Amino acid sequence: MRFSYAESMCDTSHYAPLARACDEHGWTSFVVPDSVCYPRDSDSSYPYTPDGDRRFLEDKPFIEPFVLMAALSAITTRLRFTTFVVKLPIRHPVLVAKSVASLACLSGDRLAFGVGVSPWPDDFRITGVPWQGRGGRTDEAIAIVRGLCRGDFFEFHGKHFDIEPIKISPVPNVPIPILIGGHSEAALRRAARLGDGWMHAGGDGAMLTQFLVRLRELRREAGRDGEPFEIHAISLEAYDLDGIRRLEDAGITDVIVGFRDPYRGPDEPLEKKLDALRWYADRVIARAS
Repeated sequence: MRFSYAESMCDTSHYAPLARACDEHGWTSFVVPDSVCYPRDSDSSYPYTPDGDRRFLEDKPFIEPFVLMAALSAITTRLRFTTFVVKLPIRHPVLVAKSVASLACLSGDRLAFGVGVSPWPDDFRITGVPWQGRGGRTDEAIAIVRGLCRGDFFEFHGKHFDIEPIKISPVPNVPIPILIGGHSEAALRRAARLGDGWMHAGGDGAMLTQFLVRLRELRREAGRDGEPFEIHAISLEAYDLDGIRRLEDAGITDVIVGFRDPYRGPDEPLEKKLDALRWYADRVIARAS
């Protein structure tokens, strides 16, 4: 089992000491969310709250993920950074590939690239990208990012993107894992067909079990059930050793662990956060090894 630390929408001065502490105390990864902006006028809803309300996100601080990961990778030595998740279809994939490859090289290949389709039409409207066809755009963008990160000349001719033969440099020494986030049937199918893994966004534990069953079915249908596949999950069972064993038996490879609800709850003092991540490292990570 690997362990990812989750903290976000917090005092921006907290990130560096938290990342250094994770690096020192055996955590595997630091997950980094993505949000572009908060619209003043919107009628869209948030899929991960019971009532769809997202007003709590106004004025929450989100640092651009590639900027944050570059800063944190420079002050750590072994910690991996995982986007959770980048809203891929609202960005041009060539520019994304350049950012991904650059960060992977600077960090010593300590990057996992979690991607998803934004649930908000506002993100598409604001960035001038069509909402319709977002799934196809995502699939094509994944192929383009992968192709360019190999380092050879790469061209792509699809429905949404048409790219002449180009190459980027530098590129990573090893392939960057592309993890697909989302709970929809389309997201699960995308993970099974195209992903190196899947990222769970939390919620009811029984639903997680259903998602895992469906993923196995879809991976068999895609002929990929024998390939390596990461499964990153949020679960209340991740806070003790017995729960970790159950999650491992279910096929979870990475647990995402946080100690507050950054969406709903207030921020906390840095020392309290450091105490929590050290406690977990001593109580769970060290004993699970």
